[in-house]
Amino acid sequence: MIVTVTPNPSIDRTVTLTGPLTRGAVHRVSSVTTEPGGKGVNVARALTLAGVDATAVLPAPATDSLVAALTASAVRFQCVPTTGAVRTNLAITEHDGTTTKVNEPGAPLDAAALDALTLAVISAAEAASWVVLSGSLPPGVPDHWYAHVVALLAPYPCRVAIDTSEGPLAALVASFDRAAPDLIKPNAEELASVLGHSPEALEAAVAQGDPEPVVAAARQLVDRGVGAVLATLGAAGAVLVDETGSWLATPPPIAARSTVGAGDASLAGYLRADVGGAVPPQRLEQRKGEPLRQLVERHPAIGQAFAANRFVAPAIAQRHHADGVARRPDCRSRSRGRC
Repeated sequence: MIVTVTPNPSIDRTVTLTGPLTRGAVHRVSSVTTEPGGKGVNVARALTLAGVDATAVLPAPATDSLVAALTASAVRFQCVPTTGAVRTNLAITEHDGTTTKVNEPGAPLDAAALDALTLAVISAAEAASWVVLSGSLPPGVPDHWYAHVVALLAPYPCRVAIDTSEGPLAALVASFDRAAPDLIKPNAEELASVLGHSPEALEAAVAQGDPEPVVAAARQLVDRGVGAVLATLGAAGAVLVDETGSWLATPPPIAARSTVGAGDASLAGYLRADVGGAVPPQRLEQRKGEPLRQLVERHPAIGQAFAANRFVAPAIAQRHHADGVARRPDCRSRSRGRC
């Protein structure tokens, strides 16, 4: 089972415009979707619809519309009761796929609710193969909470993946000596932010066929104890780095309808391949199948992102050697004794 943790869940409202977004103008909307969201919830939804056993852990009032939406879905979830209403996030998508996001901060979590959430995560981890900690942290939760949970999970028989940004990511990196996760999934901006690089330069290099800058940046995190870095780079593709090697996945051209949930779907695709026994380069390859078609048809916002960003089917996975030295074919992911 894969457990996802979403400390700051949301109702995700996506509106698609008939034309380009212009500041200060009146716009017409061609379609509107409203779905349960938050990064961990998105990962759990994608995994569930792909046939993988997943549980979403999140804080929310029992009467919140998010809980009703999850109850009506096929996603198994565990809700930690809180009092503040779940936030609503707005994504504005233009006809060419350009997406503008407006995210609310979320309801504050007090100390009691945060303790309850932490205990729920630890309890769920006992039966998990992966615990995925995803997204922003709500007001009242310290930036080091993710690092704290990673350290608490060290004795448990699970691996830990993290997808976050800004303060929580910086706090995690600062705590690698005691809380290095098995997987980090940054985008170019997030990877650049913790290492002092330019995100535009990282994406541009990969787009031109040179993954070396991204590999070198990710290697710094692996050298500090992270099991693997899965760097998603938009249309340029993705780079996976672990202690055994590095790989580049480049997608064929695709017309993006929306980028909402793209990174979450990429992480779900990686985890799905991993629990299926795939070695690292195979985790960058996905084949189309019925679960994906159902995802696109039933949940277009996350489904289109999954189709466009799950290391596109068929993706081209290439072995890349940062130091020019051939690496051994053993591609097993390091687990630091936790699985």
